[in-house]
Amino acid sequence: MQKVNLTQHFLIAMPAMSDPNFAKSLTYVCEHNDQGALGVVINRPIDMNLQTLLEQVDITPEIGDFKAVAVHFGGPVQVDRGFVLHTPLGAWQSTLAVTPEIGLTTSKDILQAVARGEGPRQMLVTLGYAGWAPGQLEHELAQNAWLTVEATPEIIFALAAEARLPAAMSLLGVDYAKLSDVAGHA
Repeated sequence: MQKVNLTQHFLIAMPAMSDPNFAKSLTYVCEHNDQGALGVVINRPIDMNLQTLLEQVDITPEIGDFKAVAVHFGGPVQVDRGFVLHTPLGAWQSTLAVTPEIGLTTSKDILQAVARGEGPRQMLVTLGYAGWAPGQLEHELAQNAWLTVEATPEIIFALAAEARLPAAMSLLGVDYAKLSDVAGHA
């Protein structure tokens, strides 16, 4: 199978996606290599806000409140753990550098900084992540489970959750509503 690196790409679930974790999802791939792939779903806010999450990890905000900041379902792996996709990269204790500007941080120090008003300029907070074993994502791509397109930070950080999937589709020049749930191979 051909080697492909989808780091810094969006995975757009095809309409036939039967896995409820990913149906109508937009996933940002943070790492893709020989060991597999890791990403976070970016268009699924859950019934929790950042204020509640901070309280659950014993962090008291020093500046305002964070009730208006949604927490998202990032994927079905480690759903009890927080992941912060952010820009700029910063120097947090446990950060995966996705690009020179974007990082994925799992350490509590980033949430403490946010509560002090010293956090990253832009962020998306998730519980859980999406993970693929070596070759699994490539197999799913061959099965027409996903469309891919290079990601843009504006879609992740500047748009409302419900606008992210259509915006990613527009990067391909495709209307999601017009996609067929069947695909073929030429």
